[in-house]
Amino acid sequence: MTLNQKRPKYMQIIDAAVEVIAENGYHQSQVSKIAKQAGVADGTIYLYFKNKEDILISLFKEKMGQFIERMEEEVKEKTTAKEKLALVIKQHFTLLGNDRHLAIVTQLELRQSNIKLRLKINDILKGYLNMLDTILTEGIESGEWKDNLDVRLARQMIFGTIDETVTTWVMNDQKYDLPDLSDKVLELLVSGIHQN
Repeated sequence: MTLNQKRPKYMQIIDAAVEVIAENGYHQSQVSKIAKQAGVADGTIYLYFKNKEDILISLFKEKMGQFIERMEEEVKEKTTAKEKLALVIKQHFTLLGNDRHLAIVTQLELRQSNIKLRLKINDILKGYLNMLDTILTEGIESGEWKDNLDVRLARQMIFGTIDETVTTWVMNDQKYDLPDLSDKVLELLVSGIHQN
């Protein structure tokens, strides 16, 4: 069996895991429930994943990896650092705003106390944080942002604001349109780093 033949089942399991974990919580989501949702035999899961933790890490890597790749391409089409940052915020909110199961998993279920799990998640997020660093550095070089801007601190504030905005939306049962907040969030963030 080639890798391409395996891929559809792998993604089937990933998508099923997002749904099952969102609806039942990570600890109550047995591998058998994920297999049933994916329409595969329990044993099939173990052809692709070591265990439930591996499924959780893989789904985040897959979904976040796809998002980062897409963003890295799309930001190239924007001219200014502000436009690039606006795109990242809008697309992040749109991705999770359109997939409430994925939002629940990323904002709640991935926040496990297991240190090994947290380190793996942080590793996956490096690509996202590097992309923010690049946008911030470009903004400093073009004169859009303050030349003494602390890139690391600004990146933490931007990512933290995006992340917390999504978490608040999830905790409020997704009662409002998340992508609608992107312009307000952008303006609040940019006013703190804008060149005077």
